[in-house]
Amino acid sequence: MSAFSAIVEQISSAIWGWPMIILLLGTHLFLTVRLRFPQLKIGTAIRLSFTKDKDANGDVSQFGALATALAATIGTGNIVGVATAVALGGPGAVLWCWITGVFGIATKYSEGLLAVKYRVMTKDGRMLGGPMFALERGLHAKWLAVIFAVFTAIAAFGIGNTVQANSISMLLGQSYGISRWWIGAILAGLVLLVIVFGVRGIANVCSALVPIMAGFYVIGCLILLGMNWSHLGEALRLIVSGAFTSKAAGGGFVGSTVLLACRYGIARGLFSNESGLGSAPIVAAAAKTRNPVRQALVSSTGTFWDTVVVCALTGLVLVSSVVAHPDIDCTQGAALTHAAFSKLPVIGPLILSVGIVTFAFSTILGWSYYGERAIEYLAGGKGRTARLLVKIYRIVWIVAVFAGSVVSLSLVWNLADIANALMAIPNLLAVLLLSGVIAAETRKYLWSGRLDAEDPDEPQVL
Repeated sequence: MSAFSAIVEQISSAIWGWPMIILLLGTHLFLTVRLRFPQLKIGTAIRLSFTKDKDANGDVSQFGALATALAATIGTGNIVGVATAVALGGPGAVLWCWITGVFGIATKYSEGLLAVKYRVMTKDGRMLGGPMFALERGLHAKWLAVIFAVFTAIAAFGIGNTVQANSISMLLGQSYGISRWWIGAILAGLVLLVIVFGVRGIANVCSALVPIMAGFYVIGCLILLGMNWSHLGEALRLIVSGAFTSKAAGGGFVGSTVLLACRYGIARGLFSNESGLGSAPIVAAAAKTRNPVRQALVSSTGTFWDTVVVCALTGLVLVSSVVAHPDIDCTQGAALTHAAFSKLPVIGPLILSVGIVTFAFSTILGWSYYGERAIEYLAGGKGRTARLLVKIYRIVWIVAVFAGSVVSLSLVWNLADIANALMAIPNLLAVLLLSGVIAAETRKYLWSGRLDAEDPDEPQVL
């Protein structure tokens, strides 16, 4: 088993090496230029995310779809993941992570647009969409759509289930001495109570949970930045200089190279915001929206909040804390995060604990929906077979939540990374090869100032 784990780790490192980073970042840059910098419309996008299209087709509100996507995206990667990037790549990794988020907005916009453009409606009125439908209906590549759906269903059990449950049980077990068996049982029960109600139940819980958990964490970060106020200038200098120069970082950090800062910063940014992965468009397709561009803009705010805001705040807190307290261990991501938040007595560790628990729990909810839709697609999207398979998938999902809480998951992390990469490849092909469609829809509604116009095309009924 140890030999197998080593092989899997090597495969994961190879897949998530420079070729994947170049493919993802290259896609971000290409779409940014072709779509005339949709990042400039982020203000409009945020406004639309709080605007309801009550009479439009869809299962949940635009905000509900965004909240579900954010719930699945904002996770432990935004906290421990950023710290790992800083530990391995130095302070400069924070800037590369942030830059990745800025350009990733264009890809998240494109994914959301295609999700609504090619979504279909079941006979009972539910919306189904995502990269599998864009691949099948837009590119007429059914085989690629099947590959994407298969790896989505598999990846969901890794990144979206067992590793998140494991993070929760380890934290609560180590911090408060609670039995991991009890944590697993309670967590599985809570997840069951939510997912049994489908996308509406998940969206309702996420709509309430995401603003609270994100707000609580952001306030904690701002308090820590206030405590480190006199060191923020030096922290910013280290972040900027570390992104472009290879020299001793100072301030408690070990020297790093531009190559390491670039690699780990970009990789962490890409992995945390999931732009290009193809997961968020699955729930974007369920949104009540009058045209594809409106939901595309709303979807793009997910990357903005996740990376441009949350990851950036985390990075600033970590770097400024090390500058203020050079004795902090910078070599391990988890230790760095814990040490930084421990500088805020009592409240700091609590903020970190609540943040990790709520972020991980919400990720389990969001990814449960992604996995179900992948299974439903593979079953043809209709009939008793699809409904039966979804029910079985939910049962297995709940069992996996419990199992993830009580077992060691180093192997699962690497398997999940591989499955995520194999999701991203067909999705990026769809986005790139259908970029002409994306540009045409953008011209039709955004560039012409017709964001309030109704889409004349009704979704195809299965």
